[in-house]
Amino acid sequence: MSLNPQQIEAVEHQTGPLLILAGAGTGKTRVLTHRIAHLVEKCDVAPGRVLAVTFTNKAAGEMKKRLEQLIGPRARELWVGTFHSVCVKMLRRHALEAGIAPSFNIYDAADQTSVVKQVVKELNLDDKKFPPSAVVGRISSLKDELKNPDDLESDAGNPYIKRIIDIYRGYQKILNDNNALDFGDLIFRTVGLLQNQPSILKGYQQMWRQILVDEYQDTNHAQYVLVSLLAQGHKNLCVVGDPDQSIYRWRGADLNNILNFEKDYPEAKVVKLEQNYRSVQNVLKAAAKVIANNELRKEKGLWSANEAGPAITVASLNSEKEEAAYIVDQLRQWHVQEKISYGDMAIFYRTNAQSRPLEEVLRMAGIPYIIYGGMRFYERAEVKDALAYLRVLSQPQDFVALKRIVNVPTRGIGKTTIDKVEALSESLNLSFLDAAKQTDHPKLREFLKWLEGMQKMAGEGSLNLVGTLQKVLEESGLIRSLTLQTSSEAQDRLENLNELVASVADFEKSFPQANLQSYLDQVALISDLDQNAEGGILPLMTLHLAKGLEFSVVGIVGMEEGLLPHARSQDEAAELEEERRLFYVGMTRAKKKLFLGHAWRRFYNGQEQYGLPSRFLEEMPQELLERLDKGRSRKEERHDDEDFDFDQREYGERKTETRKYGEQRTENGKQNYRIGSKVKHPDFGVGTIAASEKTTLGEKVTIRFANGSLKKLIAEYARLEKL
Repeated sequence: MSLNPQQIEAVEHQTGPLLILAGAGTGKTRVLTHRIAHLVEKCDVAPGRVLAVTFTNKAAGEMKKRLEQLIGPRARELWVGTFHSVCVKMLRRHALEAGIAPSFNIYDAADQTSVVKQVVKELNLDDKKFPPSAVVGRISSLKDELKNPDDLESDAGNPYIKRIIDIYRGYQKILNDNNALDFGDLIFRTVGLLQNQPSILKGYQQMWRQILVDEYQDTNHAQYVLVSLLAQGHKNLCVVGDPDQSIYRWRGADLNNILNFEKDYPEAKVVKLEQNYRSVQNVLKAAAKVIANNELRKEKGLWSANEAGPAITVASLNSEKEEAAYIVDQLRQWHVQEKISYGDMAIFYRTNAQSRPLEEVLRMAGIPYIIYGGMRFYERAEVKDALAYLRVLSQPQDFVALKRIVNVPTRGIGKTTIDKVEALSESLNLSFLDAAKQTDHPKLREFLKWLEGMQKMAGEGSLNLVGTLQKVLEESGLIRSLTLQTSSEAQDRLENLNELVASVADFEKSFPQANLQSYLDQVALISDLDQNAEGGILPLMTLHLAKGLEFSVVGIVGMEEGLLPHARSQDEAAELEEERRLFYVGMTRAKKKLFLGHAWRRFYNGQEQYGLPSRFLEEMPQELLERLDKGRSRKEERHDDEDFDFDQREYGERKTETRKYGEQRTENGKQNYRIGSKVKHPDFGVGTIAASEKTTLGEKVTIRFANGSLKKLIAEYARLEKL
């Protein structure tokens, strides 16, 4: 694909501020990378003088890969990374000037929560009034606003705010004592460094002569200030973004950063990328009509040279169960008839709770799926345990990591002992480690002696990173304790630890000179947005996680008032506009076909609720829609919990009768699949029935397929073909 005139204009702009308004699917990454290549090859800008910042490691990795293809090995000299990874490098380089030790650790969300729990306990506060996770969120928001506890003193007359200030101070003291920074600190402390050290600021301004920021609409106040400081002198700042795709207000993103760019830089050049290369025209036209209802935006005229495409299907169903069955069946038909991989389709929803009925239908249908953004690899307990050992080797005073591993696996060091160490630490003003060394508990002393030996070995560098991790896993007892367990869960955990060893090996292969601290930095900077659904597996995800992705076929469920737009947004115009942007983002992920589902009746938040269709459905051009109403309105609803009335013949090629909820889906209550008979599954191929039983959901069959795999499926959902 060659560059269009607007893309060329953005690429060839040389000096001064540049705002690239990049609509959905308009090739912004291509423009960014070609612009960087143009600066290096045509404008004689040294690669080391270019800084390109984005939000996820995945996006940064993609950018680096494309740049290597464009300019070759010189791409390695470019500064390309996330805000946090760039700030980590700056703080490591200027740690003393920033008032921290170069070997600082990075605390993740779990570590932060652990620290807040301790502070709340020390202050004798009720953790129900001050939930640690909520307090962590509050502290993170304050750091994103560049506010420390002293900045809140003017509001200290409010008893609640006064307590938040106390917790914030205690929290920060523990981080300082343990030589640790959280994610908010990485940018907060970097901004402070540049503001307080003019010579360092000037050095970076002179080094980075060209600065490019991706997804500028998602920047918060701290990121905005950081970028403004770095671009203050030369003003060679290129920002790329789309106000219509700003969906992270809840985590501090400030839409005004991009809306006011021309006020901040009156001399700025503005280039609009308006040709969409992703979606068919029907999807694009409908999305454009919806987002035009927002006031806080910059006008763009998105258009596409693609085909018109099929109509957008809007299906109203009687319940969330029927909604899930309908959407899943439609995706299955596209998979079977159009040969589209499940990995190239997706189902989006507004809240995580909405995945339950979808998961039930997918399990019964035998369709492989993944909860995108579910529990990440590095959040699994056994992985965090292993990483905590490595953190203690890197930073012995890390009390959060030390507390986590001191009795994992169980070695006879109970809570009473740990509480005594904490009390001694507090009374003598010692670190947790130094207090532990003063105890006479034999098991604890034995553990600390082993730990000291491991730290010495790690410091000497006698083993590489893989060898260090393997030694930790073996000698700590983590491997042995899981091996002694015979459960499948224990086996899964062992496999996860093996995978961790593999990840360290890959890291060492990519960065031969790297040390333990750099590996821990890399792990700490991995975000949930960096996960990918595997090919052939249907991704399920919230609309917030859909941003930046694209799929041939997309289904969005829960198109109801109270869900999308969410109930919390309906009293504030800015919140409602963000909900509309969220829907717009979901719509524009679809390349070929878009399904929208609405349920008249939904079991949500523990109770059955009745929902009116979302206002967003009425904002789309009705001539582009294909409406399917298979549910009853609230007036017609009989409030009969036993009444399901779901005729699946209307949703596909299934041969099954209308039934009442709880009845069998078999003819005359008989089993339709005999043991030994042959069947064919659309995905798994030919198999033999090994067992069959009647259930309230239908006939559950166990099938042994030709590849040796054994699957248990609900026959009526699985679309089996008798041979």
